[in-house]
Amino acid sequence: MRAIKWWDLGVAAASVAVAAAIALDISGAGAPDVVIAVCALGLFIAAYVLIARPGLVRPRPWTQPAFVAVTAIALAAGCAGQPFFAVTQAVVYPLVWVLSGQRRRAIVGTVVIGFGVFVGFAFFAGIAEGGGRVVPAVATAGATATFGVAFAIAFGLWITGIVEYGEERARLVAELTAAQGEIEALSLDRGAAAERERLSRDIHDTLAQTLAGLALLAERAGRQLESGRADAAAETIGTVERLSRDALAEAREIVARTAAVPSDTALGDAVQRLADRFRAETGLTIDLALDLDVSGAVPRDTQLVVLRCLQEALSNVRKHAAATAVSVGLTTTAAGAATLEVQDDGRGFDPAARPDGFGLDGMRDRVALAGGVFEVASGEDGGTTVSVSLPAEDAAEETASASSGPSAEAVTP
Repeated sequence: MRAIKWWDLGVAAASVAVAAAIALDISGAGAPDVVIAVCALGLFIAAYVLIARPGLVRPRPWTQPAFVAVTAIALAAGCAGQPFFAVTQAVVYPLVWVLSGQRRRAIVGTVVIGFGVFVGFAFFAGIAEGGGRVVPAVATAGATATFGVAFAIAFGLWITGIVEYGEERARLVAELTAAQGEIEALSLDRGAAAERERLSRDIHDTLAQTLAGLALLAERAGRQLESGRADAAAETIGTVERLSRDALAEAREIVARTAAVPSDTALGDAVQRLADRFRAETGLTIDLALDLDVSGAVPRDTQLVVLRCLQEALSNVRKHAAATAVSVGLTTTAAGAATLEVQDDGRGFDPAARPDGFGLDGMRDRVALAGGVFEVASGEDGGTTVSVSLPAEDAAEETASASSGPSAEAVTP
């Protein structure tokens, strides 16, 4: 609305029309009235150029009252000398509303302009002459001015409502855009937090466990060397070397995010290697029972959860159970479901007590994210059983629809 060139064009068009009417003397006014109309036109143009136009560029508190006062005088004089001067209302009223900034000020300004038109028309109709023409003149002038004021107020309120609606809509759009930006930022933060948590689990379940085993084997090799059993120490050091290479492979797998285990046969081999490693590290007896349905492919994420839970369960046996034997059972179905059970004959514990480490919570989180069931059974009399049941891929997606599954990574133990 503040495009200056359009206001310039409107004021110029109204001024040219009034000038043409004065030149043609379409109202039949005398020379004094023509002079008055010309002076009024000049005052109107000066009010726009010196007051209204600068106010459109840089609004000031006094701009609207000054423009209204000067323009009302110009309209009163102009309409008194040439009734066609009233055509300038088409530009004056919109300018009053644009310069006001407030509805109340705009309405007051409109009424003042209307009063100027009323005075001008009343004088032109002969109110100054007195006599019987007073009442008709006042009625005609009043009707003309009232119609102009009513139309200007109604039109101004309508346009103002549209403008306010547009501004409110723009504000809401801006707020919505800002909210979307905040949601996106929060989503990125949440994704980053989930990624950090996943990496911490992966490092705990892979590198940390392997490094713990390396530390135990290094201590064993040191004791063997101190007791003079060089052959046994050499064998232990060989195991350390092999586990170190495995740890390096695990680190590379975490970084590279290579493809998952392709089949149940490979899953069984991975479980077998994990059991062999645990035997070498601890010397415990491990009974391994595999019932794998090779007709169906276990999903990559399910295989990952199985291996990580088995790795953590065996690590807990080594660190806490003081067991002599461990049995591991793994069953898969053609639909892609898997069941893991790890049982030891070591000392038990209270599953309801707050755990000291991260292991059980990490396993529970992994299984929950995969849509499975994690259970721990133990007692003070001894023995602990860890059970993990993972559904088929479709069922897991339905169960954990609000959570993201375990991240893609290689699962070679």
